[in-house]
Amino acid sequence: QVQLVESGGGLVQAGGSLRLSCAASGSRSIFSLGTMGWHRQAPGKQRELVARISSGGTTTYVDSVKGRFTISRDNIKNTMYLQMNSLKPEDTAVYYCNADIATRLGAHFNSWGQGTQVTISS
Repeated sequence: QVQLVESGGGLVQAGGSLRLSCAASGSRSIFSLGTMGWHRQAPGKQRELVARISSGGTTTYVDSVKGRFTISRDNIKNTMYLQMNSLKPEDTAVYYCNADIATRLGAHFNSWGQGTQVTISS
């Protein structure tokens, strides 16, 4: 199994910063990570893609976070990050880590983390 675990969520005031981490670990299998991304879902809203990053480092952002959020990854540590600056109350949501996973046997999976709560007070 491959598990994605998010960390770094919390409560901050508007204008503050937060860094989310997503660490991937395998219990028995050998795997590699393809495209990874951060999604978020606020109460009463649909889940949306916030940012994504390819295995080669190409990034994409939703318009509402451009210039404020930065996605990155460390392929040696199998960890992805989301640096969030100039946070706004509308950024309040549960943030989920997502990743495309390939095993050494050639199988491909898409996996989700459990989510981490980000709350921005006004």
